[in-house]
Amino acid sequence: MATRRSCRHFAADPVPFELIEAAVATAATTPSGANQQPWRLVVVSDPALKRQIRLAAEAEEKENYEHRFPPEWLAALKPFGTEWHKPFLETAPYLIVVFRLDYGLADPSRPDERTKHYCVADPVGIATGFLLAALHLAGLATLTHTPSPMGFLGRVLDRPPNERPFLLIPVGYPAPDATLPNIRRKELAEVLVRC
Repeated sequence: MATRRSCRHFAADPVPFELIEAAVATAATTPSGANQQPWRLVVVSDPALKRQIRLAAEAEEKENYEHRFPPEWLAALKPFGTEWHKPFLETAPYLIVVFRLDYGLADPSRPDERTKHYCVADPVGIATGFLLAALHLAGLATLTHTPSPMGFLGRVLDRPPNERPFLLIPVGYPAPDATLPNIRRKELAEVLVRC
């Protein structure tokens, strides 16, 4: 896992869907409060949908970079060379959109009849970690992308009102000329406290 890096340059080479399916199945093994499993993972491969997602994400990101982000955040991002253009949203063979189910719907035709979900963020975060680990171990590159706000993902993908976007993950093989961030991770002594 120490070799995993965020990748923004994907090859257009096809990825067997079985790898994606296995990774999603791994994510679905995540423990959750009362076994409510408050997640939905939507896998997007349709070029037209990926284009819609890119255009909507870039509109939000352009606003972020030009108006919303404080100078300190822009300075923190500068070493990574990120900006509002997001071509990887179309280049990557798959986009996996992780949705958190803030409440359950026994019958989607009756959205007012809800089942309360407890402790939603924790298991969704853990499921995302399982997913990223499984994709990495399958030899695939990923990026944890969080365009903000992300409400457009629910609209583009026609998701019900109880599903709220949590994370957008482009997935594929890295491009031959992909550059990865040269980062330093904290030493074990900086993160491990033994009592």
